[in-house]
Amino acid sequence: MRTSSTRIVWPVLAGLMLVVGCSSSNGGGAMSGVSPDQARQMNGERSQFETTEDPPITADTHFAAGQVAENNLDYASAVKQYKKALELKADHRGAMYRTGLCLSLTKKWGEAFPVWKKYVEATGGDAVAFSNLGFCYELSGRTDEAEVHYKKGIERDAKNVPCRTNYGLMLARLNRTAEATLQLQAVLTEAEVHYNIASVYEQVGRKQAAKAEYKKALELDPTFEEAQSRLAALE
Repeated sequence: MRTSSTRIVWPVLAGLMLVVGCSSSNGGGAMSGVSPDQARQMNGERSQFETTEDPPITADTHFAAGQVAENNLDYASAVKQYKKALELKADHRGAMYRTGLCLSLTKKWGEAFPVWKKYVEATGGDAVAFSNLGFCYELSGRTDEAEVHYKKGIERDAKNVPCRTNYGLMLARLNRTAEATLQLQAVLTEAEVHYNIASVYEQVGRKQAAKAEYKKALELDPTFEEAQSRLAALE
């Protein structure tokens, strides 16, 4: 779940100070200042500067501000900016996606589900969008609904790697290992399948089972560095 970052340039306000000469009360020489022609030129430039309008605030402006807030881990402010972007441009996919992500990260499921559903609609039922919606349901503990949406994504694109992988990993966490293996085999190599199953076993504390799966991954691919390091950490 990623989008490209956008650079934002904040408006800067500046002022011009006109310098004028003054005379001494004791009849001394006048302090040097600007000439009348220079003063008129500076006043003209100042007038032109002050009438220049700031660029309009657009959906992309709010999206960029949301990115800044999100990078600072201020998810609440990020969501506010993304929602402002969506008010100006209802089909702004980037803002929709980031809103769903931030709401999911902060476990605001009631708000996150509708956003992800709109994102699915906005993408025309893209498999990755279904995967994101399914993963949100999974994170909230609603695995039955997660499975429904993972399957919808697979129906849309049978070779979609994120959808198949997320679904397979969820099945593995539910101890439906045979089904998980079938899902993972559709898009990953055999070594990667064993590696991913091992990762799930490791997460749930099944150390010996994880070691066995990492070893199988290495038997199939001796150059699998991630499997080697994970296995070494468990030994």
